[in-house]
Amino acid sequence: MIGKAKQILSEINRLDQAVYAAVATSPTPSLDTGLRKLSNAANYSRISGGISVGLAVFGGSAGRKAAFRGMASIGVTSAVLNALVKPVARRARPDREGAAVPEARHVRMPTSHSFPSGHSASAFAYAVGVGHVLPWSIPPLVMLAAAVAYSRVHTGVHYPGDVVIGSLSGFILAEATNTFLDSL
Repeated sequence: MIGKAKQILSEINRLDQAVYAAVATSPTPSLDTGLRKLSNAANYSRISGGISVGLAVFGGSAGRKAAFRGMASIGVTSAVLNALVKPVARRARPDREGAAVPEARHVRMPTSHSFPSGHSASAFAYAVGVGHVLPWSIPPLVMLAAAVAYSRVHTGVHYPGDVVIGSLSGFILAEATNTFLDSL
C-alpha cells in the first residue's frame, strides 16, 4: 500500500515537472510582460487590497462587508498555509534557469517553500470571500484569481501542482471562514 502511494506521488511529480517544462519552453513573448506584471502586482495581496478599497468606498454597506469577507479569507488562508502547510511540505522552488524560463518572465524568486502557492490561495480565497456577499463578482474575481495562479507558473516560481492545490486550499479555507463568520 505504501509502495503504491509512493509510486503514484512520484508519477504526479513527474507530470507536474513535465507541465512546468512545457510552459517554460513555450514561446509567449506577447504574454510575458503582462503576466510578469500581474504576478508582481499580486504580491502581498495588493490587487485584492485595491479592490477592497474600491468596494469599501463605492460599494455601500454590502461593499464594505464583501471587502471585509475577502480580506478575512485571505488572512485565514495565509495564516494556515504559511504557518502550518508550507513548513511541513517543504517543497523546493522550481529551477527556472534549468528549465530555461525566459528572462523576460522572471519575477523575484521567493525564499519560502513552493507548495502550495500562497498567491493562488489568496486570490481564490478573496474571490470566494467577496463572492459570498456579492455573487455577481464571482466570475470576474475567479478569472482574475486563475490568471494570478497561472502567472506564478509562467514566471517560473511555482509548479502547476503548487497553484492547483493553492487554489483549492484558498477556496476551502474561504468557505470555512464564511461559515464561521455567518455563525456569529
